[in-house]
Amino acid sequence: MSERTGGLVTVGETMARLTAGRVGPLRHSSDMAVGIGGAESNVAIAVRRLGGSATWIGRVGADGFGDLVLRELRAEGLEVRGLVDDQAPTGLMVKERRTSSSLSVWYYRAGSAGSRLRPADVSEEAIARASLLHVTGITPALSDSAADAVRHAVRLARHHGLIVSFDVNYRSRLWTPEQAGKGLIDILRDSDVVFAGVEEAELFVSATDDPLDLAARLADLGPSQVIVKLGARGCAAVIDGRRLTRAAVPVDVLDPVGAGDAFVGGYLADLLAGEPPEVRLDTAVTVGAFACTVSGDWEGLPTRAELGLLARREDVTR
Repeated sequence: MSERTGGLVTVGETMARLTAGRVGPLRHSSDMAVGIGGAESNVAIAVRRLGGSATWIGRVGADGFGDLVLRELRAEGLEVRGLVDDQAPTGLMVKERRTSSSLSVWYYRAGSAGSRLRPADVSEEAIARASLLHVTGITPALSDSAADAVRHAVRLARHHGLIVSFDVNYRSRLWTPEQAGKGLIDILRDSDVVFAGVEEAELFVSATDDPLDLAARLADLGPSQVIVKLGARGCAAVIDGRRLTRAAVPVDVLDPVGAGDAFVGGYLADLLAGEPPEVRLDTAVTVGAFACTVSGDWEGLPTRAELGLLARREDVTR
């Protein structure tokens, strides 16, 4: 078996991203910024920027958008196990800033190359070399074959002794709450680390006003580390039986898309680095805050040397 990298491996769809260049209705935008985005690759980039190693497994179309996805991921230092599918296009997301304080996102991923992911696309060698597998609830919602691919990756990870991380990442445009709860419960039970928002957690357990109790109820299903993401209120976690909370880092929010992925990436980077739970959560809320300050899903992610910037009072670093 190949020597382990000590890093993260993830499986999922990364799309091309078009962002309107001005505030207002999309129909009046005369220019669009082109980029990429995807929950799993956002997490992988966060881990990589914080000094870890990361591998992305997925499919793109044989088109310019697919070329862009592969190029950007490689430029960020990821090991890319990307299959090029000449039978389907690369998925697309479009972002509109209708007002200075509101953002809308549309996804065009039905029949995309990423939705055609299948178990045979998942490299056992790449998983065996890693220390942690990260998956989300988005990819299983894309198609039956994509769901099978994620479950296959989880089985391989368990077989090879990896930590399994799962971010529920429920998308209402892809399936109903009932479908998601039924379709994801097996992945949750097979995971060591679970991330969820309050409503996402309630797909699996009964509601409660206390997010720590909510985390504990999820932990009763099997995961040893459960982190409930609370957005601007920070997070609540049950980690190896310990109850912990962290406040969010206050920032001026420019673009919140990708902040949850950044939070996850910060936590997992420090988990891989052997840091204690308190440090993992501190890094998670800090990286999540960074992501909100820049337009783009992942472009604002910090390096480890930059983590202290939000704590400084000076606007200029000399």
